[in-house]
Amino acid sequence: MDSKLKVYNTLTRKKELFKPQKYPFVGMYVCGPTVYSDVHLGNCRTFVSFDLIYRYLLHLGYKVRYVRNITDAGHLEGDRDEGDDKFTKKAKLEKLEPMEIVQKYTIGFHEVMRLFNTLPPSIEPTATGHISEQIEMIKQIIKQGFAYEINGSVYFDVEKYSAKHNYTVLTNRLLEDLLTNTRELGGQDEKRGHLDFALWIKAKPEHIMRWPSPWGIGFPGWHIECSAMSNKYLGDHFDIHGGGMDLTATHHTNEIAQSEACHGKQPATYWLHTNMLTVNSTRMSKSAGNGFLPGELFTGNHPLLHRGYPPMTIRFFMLQAHYRSTLDFSNEALDASDKGYNRLMNAVSLLDKLKPSNQSSCDDLLSIQERCYEAMNDDFNSPVLIAELFEVVRMINSIYDGKMQATQKDLAIIKQLIQEFVFDVLGLQEVEYQAHDMSKIIDWIIQIRTEAKTNRDYTLSDKIRIGLHNLGIQLKDNKEETTWSKVL
Repeated sequence: MDSKLKVYNTLTRKKELFKPQKYPFVGMYVCGPTVYSDVHLGNCRTFVSFDLIYRYLLHLGYKVRYVRNITDAGHLEGDRDEGDDKFTKKAKLEKLEPMEIVQKYTIGFHEVMRLFNTLPPSIEPTATGHISEQIEMIKQIIKQGFAYEINGSVYFDVEKYSAKHNYTVLTNRLLEDLLTNTRELGGQDEKRGHLDFALWIKAKPEHIMRWPSPWGIGFPGWHIECSAMSNKYLGDHFDIHGGGMDLTATHHTNEIAQSEACHGKQPATYWLHTNMLTVNSTRMSKSAGNGFLPGELFTGNHPLLHRGYPPMTIRFFMLQAHYRSTLDFSNEALDASDKGYNRLMNAVSLLDKLKPSNQSSCDDLLSIQERCYEAMNDDFNSPVLIAELFEVVRMINSIYDGKMQATQKDLAIIKQLIQEFVFDVLGLQEVEYQAHDMSKIIDWIIQIRTEAKTNRDYTLSDKIRIGLHNLGIQLKDNKEETTWSKVL
């Protein structure tokens, strides 16, 4: 296959032609959620972005094995090697077993992903289900001389690794700067170097989640799980590794070091990262008090929101920004996306009502189709794709209004564009309410209005038309029938 797809590779800091190592197979690993609390919008943005990438790779004909993990162990507060375990802390707070916490928030995560219409990954492994693989990898890293054991914990030796490999290859930072800027932290006195990180941590007596190992009872460090699971399901070198840009400096940097120390090679060819979220141009964070959860965004139950927004509006909103661009949440931006999404879906609802003619004035149709592919082949540029699709929306409306003519072939291309790019690639769905039931109700109201017009009861006829318009439904009369559409 002569691929035209280019992706931005964080590893090389440039766009590169996408060439999977074993065409047509593609291996893609994305760091999944840590399920000790509700999934946050930053995670959702990442997973919606990689859902877009997954969908487009499938659309191009690749056979993709998409692995996205569930972190259900080994994650300490502050994502460092000290402090309380997040699962243990939450379990004690809610008076539950840690795995009850895991189950609760895993179910919640899957429900949010369902509402956003993301395709499930091919494999969704858990950290606790792969303890033996993590232990075996740690043993191999020790054997290669890049890790050491002290008092039942095992640490990765960053400075020893850096003597042979580029530890900061992903961030392009100077190792000397990292060493200079690293603070002395509690719990680090037993490490040989400030940058060394835990592969295995000795469990304190009060630590609930614990497993036997060659170094004693303990639990894995945060970073080792992704290296072990990506290796098991995708091999020691695969095509795409993804996640949020906040993982670049620590988690993904340490993943590369672990994998290279163990297997002697880079784990992935292309490293893709999504950008951060802001709210009214200020970085979204718990400490700033401007963060909100997906559920709060759906209901509008948050001081910063003046109303709730349906999941498809939010998905559309996310896709209107390139995945490597900052995504800024504001009521105005969400309102604009809501109108844009409804305008798009309103055009989709007109497709089956379009009537072909013998002539065509849709000269730009094939060019639009080509530009849709050009947009997606340019590092999955969804905002440009959406702009092209609104040219299709303009055509649909013009054909429906009789201002443009389209042949049967034109209409087939339009329907194909909508199916392939709106539904298959962008992953959008039609409105969440029961559109079929609503259609029946509106058709019945239109029938009453038609009878009123037949009986010359124009007062009732106008009252129905105005009333429906006030509810967001626009009627259009022609010689044969009355049709309706949503007001934009």
